[in-house]
Amino acid sequence: MTGPDGTPVNAVYGFTTMLAKLLGETDADHLAVIFDAARKTFRSDIYPAYKAHRPPAPEDLVPQFPLIREAVRAFNVPCVEMEGFEADDLIATYAAQAVAQGARVTIVSSDKDLMQLVGDRVEMLDPLKNRAIRAAEVMEKFGVGPERVVDVQALCGDATDNVPGVPGIGIKTAAQLIAEYGDLDTLLARAGEIKQPKRRETLLGNAEMARLSRELVRLRRDVPVPEGLDGFGKRRPDAETVAAFLRRMGFKSLLARMGAAQGQAGTAGDVRVEPGHDGAKEVVMPGLDPGIHAKAEKRYELVTSLEALERWVALATRMGTVAVDTETNSLDPLRADLVGVSLAVEPGLACYIPVMHSPAAAQGSLLLGDAGAPETPDILPRAETLARLGPLLADPSVLKVGHNIKYDLQVLHRAGVSVAPIDDTMLLSYVLDGAAHGHGLDELCRLHFDHETVKYAEVCGSGKAQVTFDRVPLDKALGYAAEDADYCLRLHLHLKARLLAERMVTVYETLERPLVPVVAQMERHGIRIDAATLRALSTEFGIRMAALEEEIHRLAGHPFNVGSPQQLGKVLFEEMSLPGGKKTKTGQWATGADALEELAAQGHDLPARLLDWRQLSKLKSTYADALVAQVNPSTGRVHTSYSLAGTSTGRLASSDPNLQNIPIRTEEGRKIRHAFVPEPGNVLMSADYSQIELRLVAHVAAIEGLRQAFHSGADIHAITASQVFGVPVEGIDSGLRRRAKAINFGIIYGISAFGLANQLGIGTGEAKAYIDAYFARYPEIRDYMERTKAEAREQGFVTTLFGRKVATPGIKDRNGAMRAFAERAAINGPIQGGAADIIKRAMIRLPAALTAEGLTARMLLQVHDELVFEVPAAEIEATRAVVKRVMEAAAELSVPLVVDVGTGASWDEAH
Repeated sequence: MTGPDGTPVNAVYGFTTMLAKLLGETDADHLAVIFDAARKTFRSDIYPAYKAHRPPAPEDLVPQFPLIREAVRAFNVPCVEMEGFEADDLIATYAAQAVAQGARVTIVSSDKDLMQLVGDRVEMLDPLKNRAIRAAEVMEKFGVGPERVVDVQALCGDATDNVPGVPGIGIKTAAQLIAEYGDLDTLLARAGEIKQPKRRETLLGNAEMARLSRELVRLRRDVPVPEGLDGFGKRRPDAETVAAFLRRMGFKSLLARMGAAQGQAGTAGDVRVEPGHDGAKEVVMPGLDPGIHAKAEKRYELVTSLEALERWVALATRMGTVAVDTETNSLDPLRADLVGVSLAVEPGLACYIPVMHSPAAAQGSLLLGDAGAPETPDILPRAETLARLGPLLADPSVLKVGHNIKYDLQVLHRAGVSVAPIDDTMLLSYVLDGAAHGHGLDELCRLHFDHETVKYAEVCGSGKAQVTFDRVPLDKALGYAAEDADYCLRLHLHLKARLLAERMVTVYETLERPLVPVVAQMERHGIRIDAATLRALSTEFGIRMAALEEEIHRLAGHPFNVGSPQQLGKVLFEEMSLPGGKKTKTGQWATGADALEELAAQGHDLPARLLDWRQLSKLKSTYADALVAQVNPSTGRVHTSYSLAGTSTGRLASSDPNLQNIPIRTEEGRKIRHAFVPEPGNVLMSADYSQIELRLVAHVAAIEGLRQAFHSGADIHAITASQVFGVPVEGIDSGLRRRAKAINFGIIYGISAFGLANQLGIGTGEAKAYIDAYFARYPEIRDYMERTKAEAREQGFVTTLFGRKVATPGIKDRNGAMRAFAERAAINGPIQGGAADIIKRAMIRLPAALTAEGLTARMLLQVHDELVFEVPAAEIEATRAVVKRVMEAAAELSVPLVVDVGTGASWDEAH
């Protein structure tokens, strides 16, 4: 979102919406908004490192700070800030003054630092969860009452503000100590009585640091504030002033909802402007919360005339924000025909515009074979409908909101209609809540509005009786399609406001939202395959599978169905009596890959041949056979679909077909990639980040040894082998390097000694010695791991360098295995998630960078750390230079990002 002058205003919009909600709901007679004046405060004088590690505010947020202050003034709300003090200190001072005068105080914030102020006459209100925070909630958060929050914070510190605390003490331990000893001073005075030696010595050695930390976290309640409480009396906003500000920001939807576009009394949706008691116009805002959105009356219209369509286009243009949803006759957007379009302009107000329903369906009959089904005039002419919708959907001043809008972009592009700018409620939910729940529209409606949407099966049937949407009666189609757009808009109002308050604006606005059209274009491009090569591979794999079956039958002593887990289990563990057999809950022998790999590692031939057979079987069925059938007849290419919200770490996920899982470490997998080819006159180009996850580990864990190795351009695995095993680099053989590589990458995933032992085929004791030697050489990695696990336990998530939240469910599970799995995920989350963010940043920048250089290369695929392009032969070197430059500049780390670029007549050759 940008204002008419190009200034980013997404944060201003979120803040303004929340302020309007607060003013409409509060019954307070005094209120004010308190700002931080500057980063340097009296705390910096006490402890110069205070907040020293905080990164600067995002570039797109800085110019919005003064605009947010303007929003407060436009709504006629007092705003206060004071040099040398943080906003929290002013809030603490004003709260103390108000309580002294007998008032009740509500602090609108979810900031944990303010919980120390909660008391009998002071409560907090979390504006996101619309939940009051009182003593019970403080106890739940800190394990102590509000009066002892400062003591707990002094002990556990605060990594965000760089408050040191006492090393090794977290919130839970701090709460236990304060509960036992009463307060911080008593605890420190009696620290010598503590039985645990390590804890006792830590407290004795860091007593002064704990006292210093208390001074840093304790809020001042005696600030010589510049304005008294009397100046905070609730004031009536002037409608013209509010309207002028909203117009200047370009907030058309807020203007429309408040009915203030012309400064006239009247209603518009949830918000209105009406005369006050003294004749002045008063802005009345009775809530913008999800409850109200969910309860809005449904007013749905079936659009059956061009006049009605023009009326909806004009209304959407005036509102400035419109939810858009398409109905089609296929789940494949690149083959689907547009059946209809639904629009929603405010909660409850939506329409459905049919363009391809059958006449019988329009008459309310699903029996399309009925003889003499009459023609119906109720379907608008497709060409004229799209001609009128097109300008609205391309209008840069109207925000188009969709749920998984990438699908709608593809469908409308195929119909010749462009859509921009966009917002996506699926991605808003994904950014805000990650893997905490699914992000389908039905699930989100249940979660946020307690509303059950009309299901597809209810209008189209199920099983053999299911029909495509173009055969649905129009009355049923209206209720289903309009509801999708309606609730998409309601979700947008609810979720978009959370971005600013939860500090997720940058993730959404710089990573997720701009990626949608880029990925949509990649999907449309697709990639060419050589069908003859795949058919030849299918034949080859089939012959080799037959030979392997014969060998397996010989080893077993008789024929059996090698594809049957039940028969295989009987052969392995009953007839051959191989060791380690385990049964599943259903009583069948476990014959998964893990079980077979363990047996093969022990030297048993039959399980090893089974693994070979399974690999060939998967390659044959999933790729060699299936890819030929998945060629789009209109383009002659294969078009994968990328899920933008399908992983916990932010990675894209490929499906239909999945082109990210083709094995490249085996000769057979590389043969599959050999079938991916460019159009004549072009080459394929592969650009792959070199060891990006190891580089991120070196950066986030501040591992100086690894940093130096990356800066020197040395063989990182040989360097690690030298430093861990104590052998000169020139003396490192392939075996030691392989072991160092396994450790380097295994550490990222929290590998255990048992796991490393299995991977390297060595004893567990030897593997543990390797891991211990690694940690001894790189102690920073262990510190990072412990710090990250503690963060996950406290917050329930970890964050990437760019602010993405990676949820860690199960981090407090009583089951040790579940907890260990969650801990490994927490350690890896910032690394894998950071790598995903970096390549997304590159993908977003590359199309414009290539166009700026006059290059016509097309980005076709993203496979984790790799991008694949189709490049005209005459543009290879110029494209290589742009791709390498953009990808290597996608993030600034303490180690260099390196991209390997290759070209060839096939994907395999390019890689």
